Amino acid sequence: MSTTMLAGRLHLDTRTFAVEEVPVPVPGPGEVLIEVRAAGVCLSDVHLIDGSLTPAFPVEAVTRSGAVTLGHEVAGVIHALGPDLLGDWAPGMRVALQAGQSCGACADCMRRSPCPRPLTRGVDYDGGWAEYAVAREDTLAPIPDHLPFDQAAIIPDAVSTPYAAIIEGGAVRPAQCVGVWGAGGLGAHGIRLARLAGAAPVIAVDPLPEARERALAFGADLALDPTDPGFAEAVGRATGGRGLDAAFDFAGFPAVREQAAALLGAGGVLVLAGLTPEPLTITDSTSFSYRGNQIRGHYGSGPEHVTQLIRLAAAGRLDLAPSITDHIPLAEAADAVTRLEKKTGNPIRLVLTP
Repeated sequence: MSTTMLAGRLHLDTRTFAVEEVPVPVPGPGEVLIEVRAAGVCLSDVHLIDGSLTPAFPVEAVTRSGAVTLGHEVAGVIHALGPDLLGDWAPGMRVALQAGQSCGACADCMRRSPCPRPLTRGVDYDGGWAEYAVAREDTLAPIPDHLPFDQAAIIPDAVSTPYAAIIEGGAVRPAQCVGVWGAGGLGAHGIRLARLAGAAPVIAVDPLPEARERALAFGADLALDPTDPGFAEAVGRATGGRGLDAAFDFAGFPAVREQAAALLGAGGVLVLAGLTPEPLTITDSTSFSYRGNQIRGHYGSGPEHVTQLIRLAAAGRLDLAPSITDHIPLAEAADAVTRLEKKTGNPIRLVLTP
């Protein structure tokens, strides 16, 4: 095995990205070395490169080097074991990696309570746009032999974030009316998962005709253009005048949130899964209060959501093959970023293959 490898590195001071040759990392106590087989390209990676997102809690190695290996959607095989492992791990085991981990050092972590400063893979510490990646053993999620690496890789974040938003943030139940704004990498899966949860109708909202076509293919009952003058009336007809029980912003645009909030029915909730630093505006806050509506922020998912989705995919309840738009060699990661940023080919998920 070579002592160096290719890795997609973002230099944080200049926001320049390049695939570079770097040393192969060595797993420390409680860690394993993963041979990466697939790594998803997410819009968050684009935002890291353009500077609209920045590491919140960078680890010392990132701070010292001023650079981080991107990639938070990763699957591969265990290549080598570090010391002091508690689990029964072995080289060759197939795993997906959780998209982040607890800091492991705060008082809450010591009490095994939720960590208030969680670290994100490929943001605060080195991720999986590389031939090899180090992973703490509590972030490993075993995957069965029949689940392809590319599908397993995108479960953390691309699938688990909308899944957690649907079942936790929106608490969607059968026969509820659901609106999904944005039919991209997150929203397309949100549509499928809302349908899996029994929502009816599932209304997709996207200004792009090709995105609306995809939404219907992914299980939406109706796909609407938010700029259409008859948009609100169409939602009213689809919901029988009840309004939406749950609305999900997977786009991250202020106008989306204002539009979605106005269409909530009694007790309806707006879940903010798309990220934006822009302020949130409720045009008619009196009606919002009268209807007993709620707004809930949402970020990422928990480890249990990833393992649940692996079981659903492995059991055939969730086919993720249509989500894989293309496979791109790791050496061409910069091209993958450009394709996603420019929406070339209207991708759902591009997957890097070292």
